[in-house]
Amino acid sequence: MKSLDLNREKVERILLIRLRNIGDVLLMVPTVRAFREAFPRAFLAAAVNAGTEEMLTGNPLLDEILVFDPRWKTLPFLQRIAREAEFARKVHRGKFDLAVNLTEGDRGAFLCLASRARIKVGMRHPRGLWWKGRVYDHLVEPPDWKAHTVEKMLEVPRSLGLQPRDKRVEIFYSPEDRRSVDRLLAGQGVGPEEPLVHIHPTSRWLFKCWRDEAVAGVIDALEGSGRARAVLTGGGEEKERKRIEAILKACRNRPVNLAGKLTLKQLAALSHRSRVFLGVDTAPMHIAAAVGTPVVALFGPSGEFNWGPWGEGHRVIKKDWECRPCGKDGCGGSKRSRCLDEISEEEVLREVFEILEKNKS
Repeated sequence: MKSLDLNREKVERILLIRLRNIGDVLLMVPTVRAFREAFPRAFLAAAVNAGTEEMLTGNPLLDEILVFDPRWKTLPFLQRIAREAEFARKVHRGKFDLAVNLTEGDRGAFLCLASRARIKVGMRHPRGLWWKGRVYDHLVEPPDWKAHTVEKMLEVPRSLGLQPRDKRVEIFYSPEDRRSVDRLLAGQGVGPEEPLVHIHPTSRWLFKCWRDEAVAGVIDALEGSGRARAVLTGGGEEKERKRIEAILKACRNRPVNLAGKLTLKQLAALSHRSRVFLGVDTAPMHIAAAVGTPVVALFGPSGEFNWGPWGEGHRVIKKDWECRPCGKDGCGGSKRSRCLDEISEEEVLREVFEILEKNKS
């Protein structure tokens, strides 16, 4: 490994690479800010996967967002190579002085290499390939395995002598996004001042989902209490749509159903409009925390210490069992997680109603 010479005055163009999922990209914002604080006049770009860029668009910390489409890997071989090569050339044309791969992934390493940046930084992985040591000028040692994902990424600027001061996660949406949400709510009889509980019970990983009948029970209790309207959202994948249908079928009181009707930016606007967000370990949970809405998050097989809602005032409901978090796709590969299934409606409602009472004014 070559010795690192980070001369800040010579770093004028920076590329941060985070080719991961929606929540992963949103949680990189404090790291983006750390580089912006250290290099206030530098050109700062981020390379992310298609479908995740809304987590960063409108963020004044960034000058450019480069979008890599992972669906290119489904193309015929020559077409795939052509698309990926053109993207690599685009990165190269950026003439970056500093390129940072914020994951241990191979594609990020290739993009660092393609950038031909004077300084290339990556994250060490215990099972990393030998050739990555030749790509990077500096490898970041991973922090404690229980560190939150935000802190794991912040270890990169820290390792370069940069001290993050502001660790907030933020997402930006437009006034039109808020107006669109207001119109959808009004269309379902929700007044502008009515308190809302935003419920996002689905995940593309079914083993992270709570029981459908329990979600329905919480919705019925909320709607029956007269203290807040329950607004249901969900992803567009077929398996998520089926979960929403099953929840609605089990409900005695009809919630406001916006499942499949919102963009990610509009989802942020809805969470911002709501008094509480209730959900499982998914990107919408991180979006709600990013707009400052109190989150009640249900955690099962995944670790709340790594992926819990970032910031103050949030609540995590979990079972303190020795077997969790296991990271497995349900107990015995069943896609059902007992540590989630055994969370009671009463536990969840107690947390939700406490937050509603605290924030009712």
